[in-house]
Amino acid sequence: MPRVLIPLAPGFEDLEATTLVDLLRRAEFEVVTAGLHAGLVTGARGMRVAPDAELDAVLAGEFDMVVLPGGMPGARHLRDDPRILALLQRQAAANRYTAAICAAPIVLAAAGLLEGKRATSYPGFVDRLDIPGLQYVSEPVVVDGHVVTSRGPGTAMDFALALIELLAGRARRDAVETGLMRPGQG
Repeated sequence: MPRVLIPLAPGFEDLEATTLVDLLRRAEFEVVTAGLHAGLVTGARGMRVAPDAELDAVLAGEFDMVVLPGGMPGARHLRDDPRILALLQRQAAANRYTAAICAAPIVLAAAGLLEGKRATSYPGFVDRLDIPGLQYVSEPVVVDGHVVTSRGPGTAMDFALALIELLAGRARRDAVETGLMRPGQG
């Protein structure tokens, strides 16, 4: 069973975090939410979440993927946390997935993971950074090797489904998506 870490910082994008946790758990992944500090974490829209763990308690663990929800100032808090940057660099060095949506690709950029990559973000974030070799595109979800990025709240479901497919294959993605009754599914 794939193991996924979703760090939650104050000001995370509520819709993105909720969608990611929900869909990845529907795929029967082990999803661990971790707050940067002890206690409840409040999202950008005021939702208060009790993370599964505090970040320090899970940093030594191995994860198949680390997924960063966007939102402001949540993405900035993640970017400014040296533990998150070191975690992302360890993931990359071990050829494991890192993923970020909305404003959170700025965290991947700060960790040096977007150099020479194709990536996307919410407009005004990664596209404004001077990243060597970055090819910024405005696609809903972009996969470049073990780095996955997405645009924003409106692409959260597509992003989560793409992550499921990467970690568990097309059949698992299709099984989850069928149960969602998305438009065009009959």
